[in-house]
Amino acid sequence: MFVTSDSEKKCFLEHTKAAREERAYEKRREEAAVRIQAQWKGYVARKQYYNKIIYDFDNIFIKENADVDVDLLAANTVYPVVRRFLTYFECKNGSPAVVKPLREKFECLCRYLNKAMESETPKLSYAALCLHKDKSLPWLAHIKSLLSLCCLMLGDIKPENHTDSISLALYLHTLIVFTSPKSWGILRNKQFEKMQPAFQKICCNIQGKLVQNNFFKTMRTILLKGTAREDLSLKPVSLKAIMTLSTRPLIDGNFSRNLMTYFFAEILSVPALVFHLNIVTPQCLENLTNMHVLKRFVQSAEDSNWFSEFTNNMPGTKLLALLGNVVNLFTIENFVEAKELAYPLFTNATTILLENIPNTVSSKGVFTQWHELLGWHTPSLDSAQNQNVALIKKQFHLLWGHRCIKVLLADLLRDINANYERIEFQPPAQASTSNLLRRALDRGSARGTFIRGNRSWRRLDCTEVEQVSRVCAMFYAALNTLSQLRLDILTGICYNDNVLYDLWLLLSSLGPNCGMKEFMELLKQDNVLQKPQVTMLMLFCDSMTHYVTILDEYEMYTEQKPFLLNDYVMLTYFLNNILYKLINENLLGTKNVTQCPVFVSLHTLLLCLYRRDCRRAFAPNNHWLIPEVKPSAFISDLEKAKRHAVILLQKMPHIIPHEDRVKLFRKFVQNEKAVMGLTESACASPRSALIVVHRDRIVEDGYRQLAALRPHALKKHISKQRLGCDSCAFY
Repeated sequence: MFVTSDSEKKCFLEHTKAAREERAYEKRREEAAVRIQAQWKGYVARKQYYNKIIYDFDNIFIKENADVDVDLLAANTVYPVVRRFLTYFECKNGSPAVVKPLREKFECLCRYLNKAMESETPKLSYAALCLHKDKSLPWLAHIKSLLSLCCLMLGDIKPENHTDSISLALYLHTLIVFTSPKSWGILRNKQFEKMQPAFQKICCNIQGKLVQNNFFKTMRTILLKGTAREDLSLKPVSLKAIMTLSTRPLIDGNFSRNLMTYFFAEILSVPALVFHLNIVTPQCLENLTNMHVLKRFVQSAEDSNWFSEFTNNMPGTKLLALLGNVVNLFTIENFVEAKELAYPLFTNATTILLENIPNTVSSKGVFTQWHELLGWHTPSLDSAQNQNVALIKKQFHLLWGHRCIKVLLADLLRDINANYERIEFQPPAQASTSNLLRRALDRGSARGTFIRGNRSWRRLDCTEVEQVSRVCAMFYAALNTLSQLRLDILTGICYNDNVLYDLWLLLSSLGPNCGMKEFMELLKQDNVLQKPQVTMLMLFCDSMTHYVTILDEYEMYTEQKPFLLNDYVMLTYFLNNILYKLINENLLGTKNVTQCPVFVSLHTLLLCLYRRDCRRAFAPNNHWLIPEVKPSAFISDLEKAKRHAVILLQKMPHIIPHEDRVKLFRKFVQNEKAVMGLTESACASPRSALIVVHRDRIVEDGYRQLAALRPHALKKHISKQRLGCDSCAFY
């Protein structure tokens, strides 16, 4: 009985479980069916609605004959169709077979709206809809959507393609029409003339939305694609439209700092943009000049915090392109405006940019790339920044061209030296050994005297010298940053309007010995390389080295234009003494003074002139000696291995007499022989090096066996033996 009851219970439970699972399965099937039906019905409804949108759109905007223009309809009729079409227009999704027809329809819409905006009839004008109170906000929203889609479509445009160039012109025209009411036909109707301020505010609202949606980056993308080659792929009309669109937000926004930042960072930094504008569309360049874009940029550099943040957020190659365009704008400005902007605005802004470019360009990394202006550097992720380097190079050549040199430096130096009295340098008299009094007098005269009128000396911190120093600091920054153009920069400074000679006259007017005392006081301060007066001296030395290197003897000794031999004597006296004091007093305070840029510039010029004097003398006898250096004391310091004495012997051995140098050399040889044990008895020992040569191969055998010896053995005694002859020794 119990067995039957258990089996029935088990069967009942299984039946109940199966029924429950069946009901759950049916419920899932029902839910799935409902979901599938909902999805399908939704898809069908959306498809029907989409087809209706396309059908309504085609009835209004598409004609069977493409050559026939579409007739304008009432704006109230067109408006809902346009709104629905823009709502469902997906320009980025779908297969190319779907996107291409949609793009063609979108272009038809743009053509129709452009035509409708030119209509003077309020019923047909599409702009009249914004006057309706209930439609103004929706109308504004769908126009913003329309223009945003135009910007998205511009991102896929290839200007070098003919078909795309036509589409580019259409999208740009649409943006031009809806961002300014000047072309709106309804304003030509007398009833709506007073509505222009209201329409202008609407356009400003539209521009603000576009700027928020990366409008300037879109314009930059098109410019980079169209100006990537030396031959522009952008048509002049399209280029003019892009520049008009890029400057409209600035004008309507009253040149606010935020908008100007966008313009500088995205538009003005397009490589060689100003160069192309000057050739293709000079009118656009004239508009930039009338808007004082250059002046606004250099004035913004006065805000150090903003300008520092602006430059630090840009890669070095982008800053390079920006600076090239700024220099190009400066050369295009009329002469009067350029004079006003030259100092301090343009000079300071250019200097800051040149000094910041190396900070944002790294020359270290796994992958480096050669740049025609910067040398080896790690390229940025934006490959477009390396475009048009040859044209950027042409732009920078304008900086040290005739016009810029004249505006920045030549006229200024000419005015400063207008009433300058030439200084005659009296070379130090020959030392006499007749008596102590004459020797003391000669020692005093060895310091050099200068004959000058009653005019006072200039100071290093005076306004005139300060201005020249800051301009020179700009060119010196260009020397360091544009390392591959160093020779071009130096040539521009040396051979434009006698700038180098006028700079020398300014230096010689700073006081006795070219203001050596003031320079020494300046070099004792911290951050020497940041002092503009020091960079002026370094620029002069580098330029003078370049000038003297390529100067032939006829120009230097016979013509003597513009530099006289007396100028070289005075210059070498200044360099010789200031370098001696730099080393002897350790004014620069660096552990390795010989690698300091100040020392390198001065010392390079000194050696260049010293070699010219050794080849053909222009300086008097004993001119290169430093009277303060006593040979006995100097040799004593060398024996004690004092740092200043060692550096002087390495870098400036000419400051002591030749006889003392020969004695010092012989003493070094004797000391080295003693250290190496090369005495007479050691030389006679059989441990000396022996080479054996054949009488028919003396040179070949000698060189081969000498090359096999170690460098240390070459300093020891070497014996030679010829085959068939008695051996003989030589040193």
